[in-house]
Amino acid sequence: MKTNKKKIIVLISLVVLLVATGVLNYFLNLNNAPKDDDDIVAPTFFASYREDRETTRAEEILYLDSIITSAEADEETIAQAQQKKLALCDIMETELILEGLIKAKGFEDCVVTISTENVNVVVKKEELTQEQAAQILHIIVSETDFESPNVILIPYA
Repeated sequence: MKTNKKKIIVLISLVVLLVATGVLNYFLNLNNAPKDDDDIVAPTFFASYREDRETTRAEEILYLDSIITSAEADEETIAQAQQKKLALCDIMETELILEGLIKAKGFEDCVVTISTENVNVVVKKEELTQEQAAQILHIIVSETDFESPNVILIPYA
């Protein structure tokens, strides 16, 4: 009978500890919960665009790598894939540099994409003044081989 009392006491103690842990957890989480919808951060256009761009570029590089390492590809195809991969890496580096320089001019966020014909710049701003547009244009023209008619500025708020 004495062992049953010990078992009951241990069981009750464990239940009390479990309840205390649950109550403590509830109150600690209550203090850390967001107060309203403004505290919940949704991914921005710029963050989701960068993520999509990185995913696409990673897939392109994997595709080019598979051509480069393919035993069935001829030398010309491999050379073209290597050239394309190097060009893609150059574009990625240039876009990153341009984005950093534009942000350094005081813009909150931006995304730069470079194609064979144009440079597209999406800036986190409701409207761009002529002075701001000139600053961005100067950065693009001085850092790339593109001329001003091939630079497209897009304000996005």
